Amino acid sequence: MDEKQGDPRHLETLDRDLARYSNLEMATNYVSRPMVGLGVSLCFILLTGIAALSFFGQDSDAMIVVIAACLGAYMALNIGANDVANNMGPAVGAKALSMAAAIGIAVVFESAGALIAGGDVVSTIAKGIIAPESIGTASVFVWAMMAALLSAALWVNLATWIGAPVSTTHSVVGGVMGAGIAAAGFSAVNWPTMSAIAASWVISPVLGGAVAALFLWLIKSRIIYRDDKIAAARVWVPVLVGIMAGAFTSYLALKGLKKVVKIDLTSALAIGAVIGVIIWIVMIPIIRKQSIGLENRNKSLKTLFGIPLIVSAALLSFAHGANDVANAVGPLAAIVHASQSGDIGAAISIPTWVMIIGAFGISFGLFLFGPKLIRMVGGQITKLNPMRAYCVALSAAITVIVASWLGLPVSSTHIAVGGVFGVGFFREWDAERRIRKARLEMPDRPKYAPEERRRRKLVRRSHFMTIVAAWVITVPAAAALSAAIFYLINTFMA
Repeated sequence: MDEKQGDPRHLETLDRDLARYSNLEMATNYVSRPMVGLGVSLCFILLTGIAALSFFGQDSDAMIVVIAACLGAYMALNIGANDVANNMGPAVGAKALSMAAAIGIAVVFESAGALIAGGDVVSTIAKGIIAPESIGTASVFVWAMMAALLSAALWVNLATWIGAPVSTTHSVVGGVMGAGIAAAGFSAVNWPTMSAIAASWVISPVLGGAVAALFLWLIKSRIIYRDDKIAAARVWVPVLVGIMAGAFTSYLALKGLKKVVKIDLTSALAIGAVIGVIIWIVMIPIIRKQSIGLENRNKSLKTLFGIPLIVSAALLSFAHGANDVANAVGPLAAIVHASQSGDIGAAISIPTWVMIIGAFGISFGLFLFGPKLIRMVGGQITKLNPMRAYCVALSAAITVIVASWLGLPVSSTHIAVGGVFGVGFFREWDAERRIRKARLEMPDRPKYAPEERRRRKLVRRSHFMTIVAAWVITVPAAAALSAAIFYLINTFMA
């Protein structure tokens, strides 16, 4: 027996068997990983329904509230899987944060934003998209809101599956519009509001991309292309961090803290300016100390942008949690209110237990399904480093402020992804400019140099077309799906 165990051929057979078991174990884990996420999600949705039943167990409309709560949980999971990638993707793509750290920060700050600053007063007819008097009875309104919630969740789920970051706000808007048309006809829709939302398809990404490209040009011209990069960074990085601090202060004052305190645009800008100047002064000695001993090359500059980028990602997550949680639980709160009181025209506040569903759902969705879109936004559209990711994050805050000043409707998703595209297309333009300059200096240079071929790949056109197409069809697709669902519900419940 001992001689057989020591036989080299026997040991080789054992090694092959162990390798097969190891490969089988890896394959099993790979296949079962998605099932774990689906299982946890299903458990969360069921627990949400049980919790809702415990609140309304003696109510005659308890089952309506339970179903609505499950749909709200499903929508929240999809928001976490799709929308949060816009905040964390640039930082992960720039390697300022690991995937685990990004998810941890996002979970904490998304939940904090939702629970502390979320739950602003919402209209039962989703911000004036549908005229309240056109809906009719409370029961018809409840079915319409359920159809809107389910259609929006299904559309965002599909978009996440194909790898397209879409606006959850536009998904809900489309769902409400489609259900409203199915319930009361085209005359029920507030078409001026819908026209403004359609305009945001163009305004948001163009503004976000332009602002991000502008700051990347500033960084390149004032720091990267200078002979002494470190000396230039000591002057300009504190200025840039101060601008970021001021912009995010104003952004949070306008969008992230509406429930805590009401601040107008002028006051928000004044507060942001004061904070920006203070942070600029504070950062001067900090950046000077950080830059000691750094080599005069671009790679050394990355360390100076790391911490501001992490802070910006956290603040974006807080503001997102405060604002977009209503996309998941706003219709749910309207259903609860309408089923209890029968009043479909009044404005309502979102109950705390409903906010908790939204906060936990977004966190679970991010943890379970968020990495796919985080990787796509952070590295598959264009290559990001800390400087480029900083420009994307800063553009999100500044664009919202500019849009508020001009009274323009914008989408945070479109702004962030538009910023990534803006950075990528600016890199292509800058590379082409430098190639043309080199050609003037060296007329005999080959027409198709290697750097020219690389330039063509700085932005992936396939992702660009997929994402833009998803943006354009989000409202009509969600509307059509919602109308179909409403007809089915109305048919079975009639």
